Amino acid sequence: MTSLPPARRFDWSNLGLRVASAVVLVPGALAAVWLGGWLFLVVIAVAVALLSIEWGGMSAPHAPVRVALAVTVAVLSSVFLTHQGHFGLAWIGVFAGAAAAALVARGVAERPADAALGVLYIAPAGICLVWLRDADHAMSAQGHWWTLMLFAVTWAADIGAYVVGNALKGPKLWPRFSPNKTWSGFFGGLAAAMAVGTIMSAVSVFQLNLVAAALIGLLVGLATMAGDLWESAIKRRFGVKDSGDLIPGHGGLLDRVDGLMFAVVVMSAARLINHWGWAH
Repeated sequence: MTSLPPARRFDWSNLGLRVASAVVLVPGALAAVWLGGWLFLVVIAVAVALLSIEWGGMSAPHAPVRVALAVTVAVLSSVFLTHQGHFGLAWIGVFAGAAAAALVARGVAERPADAALGVLYIAPAGICLVWLRDADHAMSAQGHWWTLMLFAVTWAADIGAYVVGNALKGPKLWPRFSPNKTWSGFFGGLAAAMAVGTIMSAVSVFQLNLVAAALIGLLVGLATMAGDLWESAIKRRFGVKDSGDLIPGHGGLLDRVDGLMFAVVVMSAARLINHWGWAH
């Protein structure tokens, strides 16, 4: 008699840890987004420091502190320039900081270029997040709404992919780098992101039509998935399972915000396009 394959079971224990972590982290993040200003900048600075520590631990396990400090200083310099309204200088600072981080890592890291990669990975997300929230000197005061939309769509994509993927399973999306992700989860996440983007268009401050809102949801959802896959490839490159162990059910902070780091760049572009009137 041939044995039947094991029944598919939803990973309720891991979901419980994810929910508990979200209950602790989400209120603080939303409060910082709503209030903005220096509070938001401090939260970003703390996140940058934690991400840099995790990057140093992965890329230079024999000298993590030195690499983490180099990446932190480089990224925060660009973030602070953005907060002061020097957006062009901030991007110049990204590439200068990446070069400086690589020089600092020489002799202590197996691949000094990985320190530069850390700056190029973390800095654009930090710059775009500060710009998206606090660019009100150039646009109307909508930064908190656009940032909340970013979080809502990103979380919807992440939750939709996790729930649908665990429930339906099926063919793997990219087994070489991320053996647990499935095509069903991919499309479930995109559907959830589009739905939330469309719902958010009901808030009048966005001045978005339904098609534009759904398209933003789709593109931000795709960016979220891309960020998740990119981080999986990075962890495979460094031979680690998680970026850290800071957040129960998720691993490190980078494991939690990997999709957000790509998504914020797309959402910033969407806000700029909307400001020009192309999505009304």
